[in-house]
Amino acid sequence: MPRRPNNELSMKRLGLGVLGLGEGRSIISGALNSEFWEVVQLCDLNEAVGRERCHEFNLDCFTTSLAELLANPRVEVVGIYTPDHLHAEHVVRALNAGKHVICTKPFFDDLAQAKSILAAQQASGKAVMVGQSSRFFAPFARQRKHFETGAFGDIITVEAYYNADHRWFLSKPWAKKDAFKWLYGGLSHPVDLVRWYLPDIAEVMGYSSLSKNGRELGLKNADTFQFIYKSASGIPARVSGTYTSPVIPLERDSNMSCILRCANGASQGDYYDLRYAWKLGGQSVVETFEDADDYFFRFGGHSHHAGEYQNYIEYFARCLARQEAPQPGVREGIITVALMQAMEESCATGQPVKLAGLLARHGLEHLLTEGA
Repeated sequence: MPRRPNNELSMKRLGLGVLGLGEGRSIISGALNSEFWEVVQLCDLNEAVGRERCHEFNLDCFTTSLAELLANPRVEVVGIYTPDHLHAEHVVRALNAGKHVICTKPFFDDLAQAKSILAAQQASGKAVMVGQSSRFFAPFARQRKHFETGAFGDIITVEAYYNADHRWFLSKPWAKKDAFKWLYGGLSHPVDLVRWYLPDIAEVMGYSSLSKNGRELGLKNADTFQFIYKSASGIPARVSGTYTSPVIPLERDSNMSCILRCANGASQGDYYDLRYAWKLGGQSVVETFEDADDYFFRFGGHSHHAGEYQNYIEYFARCLARQEAPQPGVREGIITVALMQAMEESCATGQPVKLAGLLARHGLEHLLTEGA
């Protein structure tokens, strides 16, 4: 990875508390390998997991008590990596305790919880960032910077998908509960990538199903998705995903991808094979970042992507040092949740759903114009 300017190397280390040590494994690794962070305390209800993480990372700072973590004055930032349906409660508790917050995607999974999060953030004045890690992965970051040069011109359409054989994930007991939904836990990656380029999504229509594999494994909610979006300016986009079926070999498909089709050219960022391809002005180029594989994927094969986490917590640290609001923040996080809830509603009703109407039902319609 590139060297940082010397003035950033003198930044004060931030004290990090990590809540949820399954997915939280990646942020622990990211923080321990960053000069911007100090891992102060780990927290999980599962003592065995806590002991495992302490042994793995040579730490001695574990507790099963969230109250103890929140009371620790050395914890300045809480990283939240608990099951999806607990995120809202944990975000609010951390903010009420005066901590900055990094919360993994999905930010939360029910718009009814949005106002309490907004109120807690506004009362605390603390920074909140949604850990949409894919934005900080080399191919997607490169694609974004390339697009921002303006060379590709206006967007004609965006496509994003995430297909993964995540049957192994269902070994987690909470993954088979009614509260767990792949629409939020998995599809939030491509949803966020599309919203990165089309932040004004106005309407969604889609279908979902629970596959035979998912049913046999005890999954309660859909694992297969196809959606079409329309932006306020009329641009169509597409999002899709599957989570309990075999995937195509990486030689043919990256499993997670973002495709931009623009007036002057097109580009595609591919996840697992660390590749970025583009065509512009008669030139076709494929760029690879395979030499960074050990940075991004440090353990567990490709099931943990700690390099992205290190990238986004270092971005968060820079934002705090510069007194800038990290993105995606609370507003963007809530709108993305609203979009996923609109997707869920469309699947249930078989009808298109307008995002503005859904937000209005929850008294959140002002978010569409604030900061726009």
